[in-house]
Amino acid sequence: MALSSEQLDKFEKDGFLLVEDFISAEDCDKLLSACHELVSNMKPEEHNTVFTTLEMKRTSDDYFMTSGDKIRYFFEDGAKDKDGNLIVDKHRSLNKIGHALHILHPAFRKVTFNDKVKKIAKSLKLEDPVICQSMYIFKQPGIGGEVVPHQDATFLHTTPMKLYGLWIALEDATLENGCLWFMPGSHKDGLNGGRQMIRNPDTSEGQPHTIFTAPPVQYDNSLFVPVPVKKGSMVVIHGEVVHKSEHNKSDRSRQIYTFHLFDQKNTTYSKQNWLQPTAEVPFTPLYPTTPA
Repeated sequence: MALSSEQLDKFEKDGFLLVEDFISAEDCDKLLSACHELVSNMKPEEHNTVFTTLEMKRTSDDYFMTSGDKIRYFFEDGAKDKDGNLIVDKHRSLNKIGHALHILHPAFRKVTFNDKVKKIAKSLKLEDPVICQSMYIFKQPGIGGEVVPHQDATFLHTTPMKLYGLWIALEDATLENGCLWFMPGSHKDGLNGGRQMIRNPDTSEGQPHTIFTAPPVQYDNSLFVPVPVKKGSMVVIHGEVVHKSEHNKSDRSRQIYTFHLFDQKNTTYSKQNWLQPTAEVPFTPLYPTTPA
């Protein structure tokens, strides 16, 4: 699964790359089944956080901020009533699960650390990549919310920029159910407006846990191109390419598994990022270490 020179050239040009048939349909079904079991065992009353990327509703509470070394559940906006009661089936209520599936669940760990992922990383010339977070994203039928245009490096900032996302479709991602849209070449402009989401230095009671260093950037929607993805295929995402997805108004979900990695060789991971490694779940090296 090493990338060809043509694929690398396209990735360098566009900032994203579709890699078809990255995992088998059987492996997709194993992850779908693993997630179904997680949700079956989840008690909604113990997980009361709604997740949305819309600016005025962004989640930055303790539940979110301390989820980097846990498996936690984030509900879709519209899945609960004003009293916090589910108004949709439990299996159709979640926006995502995060952020340590790659460590704490064997099925997701197996996919994250497989040889194909290592070959992709080596093709990108990553010398010492570590996995920093993972997410299962549902994009539920009818209520799956939009993801506004953004750059991943806004939320996981490294100096220099060495962040990449691998986005694996466990079901077909179509124009109707909320496939990704990209602005080709936008990664070459760097971090637009220097915009980062950082830990709020004002930790007094009532203050949000995170703030943005600059207002949101307004993008020309005509510059985005859709990238439908077949089940089992994967998209490599540069940390500074601008991308989004639309509201899922169809009757079909768009479930995906995604994780982020960065090359820690000669790289500084910002201590202001919301996500920080912990003793329980450090940022895990992708390549096996050589015994001394």
